[in-house]
Order: sequence, then C-alpha cells, then structure tokens
Amino acid sequence: METIAVALILLLAVVVSSAFARMSPVALPLPLVQIAIGAVIASVANLGVELQPDIFFLLFLPPLLFLDGWRIPKERLFRDKGTILELALGLVVFTVIGIGYFVHWMIPAVPLAVAFALAAIVSPTDPIAVSAIAARAPIPGRLMHILEGESLLNDASGLVCMRFAIVAALTGTFSIATAIGTFLWLAIGGVIIGVGVTWVAATWKNWLSQRFGEETGSQILISLLIPFGAYLLAERLHCSGILAAVAAGIAMSYVEQSGQALPVTRVRRSAVWDLVQLTANGIIFVLLGEQLPQLFTSAARVVHETGHHKPVWLLLYVLAINFALAALRFVWVWTSLRFTLFRAALKGEHPYVPSWRLIAATSLAGVRGTITLAGVLTLPLTMNDGSAFPARDLAIFLAAGVIIVSLVAASLSLPYLLRKLELPPEPSRQEEEDRARIAAAEAAIQAIAQAQHDMGEGRGDADLYTDAGLRIMELYRHRIDGRSRAGKDAALARKIDEIERRLRLIALRAERTEFYRIARGHQLSEETTRKLVREVDLLESRFATK
Repeated sequence: METIAVALILLLAVVVSSAFARMSPVALPLPLVQIAIGAVIASVANLGVELQPDIFFLLFLPPLLFLDGWRIPKERLFRDKGTILELALGLVVFTVIGIGYFVHWMIPAVPLAVAFALAAIVSPTDPIAVSAIAARAPIPGRLMHILEGESLLNDASGLVCMRFAIVAALTGTFSIATAIGTFLWLAIGGVIIGVGVTWVAATWKNWLSQRFGEETGSQILISLLIPFGAYLLAERLHCSGILAAVAAGIAMSYVEQSGQALPVTRVRRSAVWDLVQLTANGIIFVLLGEQLPQLFTSAARVVHETGHHKPVWLLLYVLAINFALAALRFVWVWTSLRFTLFRAALKGEHPYVPSWRLIAATSLAGVRGTITLAGVLTLPLTMNDGSAFPARDLAIFLAAGVIIVSLVAASLSLPYLLRKLELPPEPSRQEEEDRARIAAAEAAIQAIAQAQHDMGEGRGDADLYTDAGLRIMELYRHRIDGRSRAGKDAALARKIDEIERRLRLIALRAERTEFYRIARGHQLSEETTRKLVREVDLLESRFATK
C-alpha cells in the first residue's frame, strides 16, 4: 500500500510541475520545475524511496530509448551522419578520458575507475531538456536534429563506457583488447537483438490482425512490451540492452511504414507513448529533487573525508565539472569544424562557415538530463567483497548537480547566443510535400473511379454512386490544381488551404459543442455521443496538424 501511495504522489507531482511550468511568467524549463517540486516533497515528507539500480534502469531506460529511436527523423539522421557520429562516439571517448582524469585530480578520494564511470555517465546529452529550454529562442532546425541524433547514439556509447568503468572498479583490472572485443559483442549483438525482436513482434501481430482482426488495445500493449523484451533478451545474452532498445525503436519506425495498423490504433498509440514519455521523464526528475537532500548530506561527508570541511566545495566541484564539459565540447566541435572545412577545401568546395556563437551554442546545448540521472543511479551499492562502492553518493550528487547547472546555463545563454543569428537557409520541403499530395490525390481519384464502377455495376441506383464519386473526386482535383501551381499562384493556393483549414476547425469545434449540448439535454445516448465526438476529434487532430 505504501509503495502505491508513493507512486501516486510522484504522478501527481508530474502533473503539478507541468501546470506550474505553464503558469510561470518566466519560461522555466520543465525539468527544473520538477526537480524543485521533488525537493519540496523531500522537505515536507519522507517518502522513503530507495532506488534499486537494476530496477530503475529496467523501468525507465528501455521505453525512453526506444521512443527516441522510433521518432527521430531518419533522413536527417543520415544526412548529418558524419557530424553526429563525431559527437556521439568521438566526443564521448574524449569526454570520458578528459573528465575522468580531471575529476580524479580534483577529488583524489574518487578512484580513477569511479571517476571514469562518472565521466561516462555525464557524457550523454538530452534533447528533450534542450527543447524544453529553447521556447524563448528556438534552436535552428538542423542543429536540433544533430543534437537529437547525437543524443540517440551517445546514450548507448556513454552507458556502455560506464559499464566498462564499473567493471574496472569492481575487479581492479582493465584490458583494452578485452574491452574492444566486449564492445563489439555488446554493440553488434544488441543491434541484432533489437531489430530481431521488433521484426518478430511486428510479423506476429500482423499475422494475427490479418486473420482475426485488429484489437487496438493489444496493439498498443505490444508496442509497450517490445523495448522491455529487447532489453531483457539482450541482457540475458550479455549484449547491450541499451543498444537493443535503440535498435528496436529504429526498426519500429520502418515497420510502421508498412501502414498495416489501423488509423485509430496509430492515433491512440501515439497518445499513449506521449503519456509514457511525459511520465517517465517527469518521475525521474522529481525523484532527483526528492533525493537531493539525502545526496547532499552523503556527498558532504565524502568531501569532509578529503579534508574540505565546508559543503560549498560541492558546488565548486559541480561548477568545475560543468565548465570542463563545456570546454571539452567546444574544443571538439571547433576542431571537428576545422577538419571538415579543410576536407572541403581539398575538394574545392566552399561550405558555410559557422560563427563562434553557433559553436558556443552547440557546446552549451549539450544539456544533461534523463539518461544521465538514470545511469548514475545504477552505480552498484557494494563491491564484489561486500564493501560499499567508493564515493557512490558523491558521484550521484555530482551528476545531479551537472544536470541542474547545465539546464540553468543553457536556459540563460542560448537565447542570447541564438538571437538574430544568421544561418544558411534550410532546404524547403514544400515542393516534395506538394508532389506527394498530388500523387496521393491522383491515386485516390483512380481508386474512387474503380470503386464507384464496381459498387454501382448492375445496380439500379448506379447514378448515386457516380454522383457521390464525382463529388469526392472534385475535392482531390481541387487539391491537385492548388498544389500544381507555381510561384504566387502556389502561395495563394496554400493561403486558401490555410483559411479552409481554420474554417474546418471552427466548424468541427462547433459540431462537438452541439453534440455535448444535445447530450446534456438527454436527447442523445452516451454511447452515441462518444462515437460522434471521437469522429470529430480524429478529424480535428488531422486539420490541427500543420
């Protein structure tokens, strides 16, 4: 009963934090609000939450990594694959080595292996946290896609590096050859298992749906179970469950292109996954705030053992690590840019040269968030001999401090760095959208023509089918005419489409209001009301999406 009460309190805290973030006159990042609410909860009540590393990792990481892989735009990921790989792999190794030695030098009480584990934990970035703080100064689209792709891959590389560091801390040994072989097994095996689990699950559910019909709730539940299945199977075979979850998500995006799921399944499933993402991220940050007082006390004790008797040293450590992270990231981005420009010059190309403000923004946009917190909480509680894991509480506090300070720093600096920043124009996707809409409309006209012929053949009311088909085909021909125009005519057609979209939304909302009015007058059953309102909601969700 007590565990259920704690879970309900955490869920309520997520709801309250979202409301506070919207009501705040200042654009506060939602993660910061959630951390603050968690700290408030800790000050008024002792929930007694004891975070078991393995359970915490299993509960939160697979669905979040799966969803990242599922939803990230693949074509943009492949377009900037070189830059993304440099940040997601090269920068992670660079950060682990640099921050690991820096932390061990700054705090000798932290063993080198533990320092490397901490460095690996703080290396992954969090695009959700970046987007939350970018409301006042939207991040350029291409930069945001690069950050998303980096986060998708560096989650896996950072956490795999952390795994190696923890093994070194527990055993006291480390072999580069063994590490490389283990990494290849972890990576290749994890990717194969993730793709395989998604493919098997999709094939099985499609076979059942084709023969026995599709049940929306079961389809949604299968999608929720896939990341956990991939993660657990990979861990069982001593592969990377992290990479398995990411690969399963990427494979899911390609499975979805088959379009075999019912429209209502896709709509409801998207809503469920939005809820999962909001809940998982929110609970993690609320738990961080709830654990902060206890972590501060334990970390202060470790600092005291190093000879520093004032807790203010904890803040100095956090600030120093954040500064080092930003500096290393700036050096890596600047060096990578110089190398890219050098290669372009050898080819006779003249690419766009980013300003120092864009490089600085890229460096400070490396905000730490959910994955860092989830990873650091999985540090073992004890060594192999049963003794306490060295500096565990200090490492958790430092990682938590890095998350908070990086959020605040990015929130204050990004609006300034990105204000009136001149960037090369993004390639317009309007033309390919118009081509796709024209092709779809032409296919729809052909299908309607064939269907009205088949439905009306040999019937006495064939004219009814013809008239209905002509009215629908006229709508598609209007779309083709509007999208086929060029220049000002095309802009005018799109403006007309926008006006029509707004009017359709107004009409749909009026329909829904009237349905509810009739239902309140007991002239419409609840079942019929839900059906009619659901139809309006689906149409509105279509027209509300620009």
